[in-house]
Amino acid sequence: MLIKNFDDLLSHSSAELLNARRDALSILEEVLKEMDAYKITKFSIKKDGTHLLVKGKEIDISAFGEIYVVGFGKASVGMALAIEEILPVKEGAVISTSCSHPDGRKPSTIKVFKGSHPLPSEDNIKATEELLRIVNKAGNNDLLIVLISGGGSSLLCKPRISLESMREVTDRLIKAGCTIDELNTVRKHLSYVKGGQLAKMSRAEILSLIISDVMGNPVEFIASGPTAPDSTTYMDAKNVLMKYGLWGKIEEVNEIINEGVKGKIEETPEEINNSTNIIIADNVMACEKAKEIAHRKGYYSEVVSTSICGEARETGRDIARYAKISPRMKAAFIFGGETTVNVKGKGKGGRNQELVLGAIREIEGERIVIVSCGTDGIDGNSDAAGAIGDGTSMERTKKMGMDADEYLMNNDSYNFFKKLGDLIITGETGTNVMDIQVVVKY
Repeated sequence: MLIKNFDDLLSHSSAELLNARRDALSILEEVLKEMDAYKITKFSIKKDGTHLLVKGKEIDISAFGEIYVVGFGKASVGMALAIEEILPVKEGAVISTSCSHPDGRKPSTIKVFKGSHPLPSEDNIKATEELLRIVNKAGNNDLLIVLISGGGSSLLCKPRISLESMREVTDRLIKAGCTIDELNTVRKHLSYVKGGQLAKMSRAEILSLIISDVMGNPVEFIASGPTAPDSTTYMDAKNVLMKYGLWGKIEEVNEIINEGVKGKIEETPEEINNSTNIIIADNVMACEKAKEIAHRKGYYSEVVSTSICGEARETGRDIARYAKISPRMKAAFIFGGETTVNVKGKGKGGRNQELVLGAIREIEGERIVIVSCGTDGIDGNSDAAGAIGDGTSMERTKKMGMDADEYLMNNDSYNFFKKLGDLIITGETGTNVMDIQVVVKY
């Protein structure tokens, strides 16, 4: 089981509620298995003689001398395993948050480097140098396959500023509740490799295979778009910093952005001619899988939205209200996307746990179960992937003498759900297609 505490999450429910909780968690479990990076990559890429078929695009691999592979992101190990089975890889390296696939397998030809996320470390910088060595080694007649997935913005790291300043600006923007597009606009302009700059370094033809963790799949923002043309500018980065009150707060950041605005540092490339970018998995695919699974279990199932965003607690409230007013019974409502948390308290948690905490007051006494989970298995600054709540959560909270509003104000959703026994624990899943919410009405 990917949900390591699956049985524990069913241990404090009545018989009828237990079935609904089991179904909601089972839908999530099956989705995580279906979105496994190894499985998705094998499914998306077919080799027919000397031709490679990728999502409808045909590539004649006999036209190339050698095949090199680099990758970065939480799904890169699974993707690398699949590529090794399909193609004769000359040399490769990937940076991930784990050295192996969740099932314990490791690539044989492609090296794996472990880095940190969401804030970069020296390990990330050293690993990036090894990837760049391979990028530079690939020649004019070679094919460079780039494996891109969520988390890549932190893991692929060659900053124009000190690591300390890079960590600070990233941390402060995340805690301010900025969007991923805004965050990556800044990161691209503080980097030597993001925003199409990796592709510009390479003499080889590039095929980028992408597991998207960004709403709408804008290739230039997924892992900060290292192989994609960039439409953002240094002025855009400055505007983001001004919006969140960070302009003028970190000297190194100001210096680089100002140099770029003045034209003293070249803008990220608006055009790239040697790179093909293909999305092989995304949040929409995950939500459609959830819908299919729920339907097989006998539920009326509906993907309500794959563009959930905004403040997590407010989104949780809105999702709960949607389920409450729906006339459907024995229904499963599926949502996907990625919310944000404007951190003002000193607690522990993440957007998925806070979303459920924002929802449980709305579903008090209702025949509703809500699950929210980060598909990468990591939610905020905690070891949980998300949380589960239901119509009895508030009653149980009150019996335990807990004040849900206090936990919400302190951004302490982790400790709230830990006391209730309702944290979802998966560990790293080896994939990353944003967040998914499963709401069961029984």
